[in-house]
Amino acid sequence: MRRDVGRSSPGRAARAPSRPDPREAIFTILHRVESGQAFANVLLHRVLARDPYSAADQALITEVVFGTLRQQGRLDYALQAAVARPLASLPAAIRTILRAGLYQMWFLDRVPDAAAVHEAVEAAKRHGHPGTVKLVNAVLRRLAAAGEPAPPPADIDPAGHLAVMESHPRWLVERWIARWGLNDTRALCAANNAPPPSMLRVNTLRTTREAVAARLRERGCAVTQGKAPEALRVRGTLALRLDLYNEGLVTMQDEGAMAAAHLLAPQPGETVLDATAGSGMKATHVAEVMRNRGRVVALDIQPAKLKSLSAHCARLGIDIVEAHHLDARQAGARFRGQMDRVLVDAPCTGLGVIRRRPEIRWRATPALLETMTAQQRELLAGVAGAVRAEGVLVYAVCSMEPEEGPDVIREFLRR
Repeated sequence: MRRDVGRSSPGRAARAPSRPDPREAIFTILHRVESGQAFANVLLHRVLARDPYSAADQALITEVVFGTLRQQGRLDYALQAAVARPLASLPAAIRTILRAGLYQMWFLDRVPDAAAVHEAVEAAKRHGHPGTVKLVNAVLRRLAAAGEPAPPPADIDPAGHLAVMESHPRWLVERWIARWGLNDTRALCAANNAPPPSMLRVNTLRTTREAVAARLRERGCAVTQGKAPEALRVRGTLALRLDLYNEGLVTMQDEGAMAAAHLLAPQPGETVLDATAGSGMKATHVAEVMRNRGRVVALDIQPAKLKSLSAHCARLGIDIVEAHHLDARQAGARFRGQMDRVLVDAPCTGLGVIRRRPEIRWRATPALLETMTAQQRELLAGVAGAVRAEGVLVYAVCSMEPEEGPDVIREFLRR
């Protein structure tokens, strides 16, 4: 029966609002990630918090977005075998549609191949033209019939085989094999492709870990304690914990990131510098550890980040964080000898958090590694003068690459 979509009249029920399309959300997130505009986890949080998706749709969006990014290398290898021209020459929107469609065909048992192809074709109609619609249909049908192409032989090309089957850039696989050997590299790549746990940092200024855990369990979430005293590991949709976030009781933060504040070990009443604060995840954690007593000076060169930092402080009830628009390399001169403790959470390739941010592996390059190393050395040298005598300086990066960690520290100490 057709519904009247005009203005409702007295006695006639208004039309129910349309449900948001989860597959369009998948496309939007993956397409923006492909263009380098944002990280998938940030976009996903924003989309799921904004639109009223069902729990099943939230799970589908999360699975396809992160699964497609994790398996992108393996998917591209298969797609290139089925496309006559270089895959990189296709419009970015069509690459996104092909990857997401193929991921659902090969990795999601609950999505029939025919349904995955149909949805991909419909997406191509919205975001492409008749020629790309035909291409999407032909390529996915061909791969549905032929199956996955054979990877490079493991005995002849072990790095190539591992790069395809574990979906990592070849240059990174070769680098890790040279450092750790084939078996450990395979184990690392497999770990990078495992879904990470969802972690919450409890705001101990307003509540306790036990109280938050109890509220989450009441609504059906599985909750276990993390290693950090304020950390909780949670299983359940974002919707089940979003109100806790909005109330300022929790922050979504990986437990590895929480370690930085505990290594810094700030004390109530001290003066602390977060030299590269960004949106304030670690600066607010430091303030919580300090019981909101003392002074936290937070620096960043992007005004938008500082605006986000101020919003986080307001949400969490923190008033000891001062946001300063300043390049950290100038901190030593600006705050010479004033800081009891300094945190340099330096910009890096992020190659140590691929499990949390799977797209990092596709963005990092050897050239970027060199650029980051040079910047890290400048930051550490520029910040050091702000530390008072017998103060503490913590240098942290989300990377396992020696050029970004031990080598930077050795060079700093040598100077």
